[in-house]
Amino acid sequence: MEASVNLDIPLIELRNIEKIYQMGDEEVRANDGISLEIHRGEFVAIVGKSGSGKSTLMNIIGALDVPTSGEYFLGGEDVSDMEDDELAEIRNKMIGFIFQQYNLLPKLNLLENVELPLLYAGIPSGERRERAMASLARVGLKEKWKNMPSQLSGGQQQRVSIARALAGEPSLILADEPTGALDSKTSREVLNFLKQLNEEGNTIVMITHDSSIALEARRVVRVHDGKINFDGDVNDYAAIL
Repeated sequence: MEASVNLDIPLIELRNIEKIYQMGDEEVRANDGISLEIHRGEFVAIVGKSGSGKSTLMNIIGALDVPTSGEYFLGGEDVSDMEDDELAEIRNKMIGFIFQQYNLLPKLNLLENVELPLLYAGIPSGERRERAMASLARVGLKEKWKNMPSQLSGGQQQRVSIARALAGEPSLILADEPTGALDSKTSREVLNFLKQLNEEGNTIVMITHDSSIALEARRVVRVHDGKINFDGDVNDYAAIL
């Protein structure tokens, strides 16, 4: 956790973000003048069809990529033009990722998978183990810590992914299509867990192509052709579907 936090400063602040790719002779504006603020404690769904620019926006928010132009402040720090090693440090320190395909390492047991970001952060082994076990307990999988990922169901693997995201006590949880590989019952369990984490004060940004999944958040930002064409309360979004 950050030592001192100014709650008046948005956790995420994007100012006129553009991301331009050159595809042969053609210029593709994946993000075209996006401005957005997300405050601590929010649960925001960023929704858009394939090719809308939402994945590019996620990569910028997640410090996986930098914009062509514009400014991005994460926790008040300008990350718009950071070098790769600086971006890696910001990701490790401030962001917990939840991926569609879980991204668990098959040769490591659950505890070792959850410990991994803490290892990269230089946390001592005793504290690493303690924090990883506590994270597994939060998702109801403490007793299975010795298991390998292949011994778990898809829903359990996603819960391990969530435990890994939580272990570093991040400022932001970024969930990329977190139910994309799950059946409807298991999807419901994962979404309920994300809601619970938000109620506990965690800031969650969820990326999805599915409006019905977006309705689980409190606020919806819809991206179309690289621009935001809706940003508002989930109930207002539901009313226009």
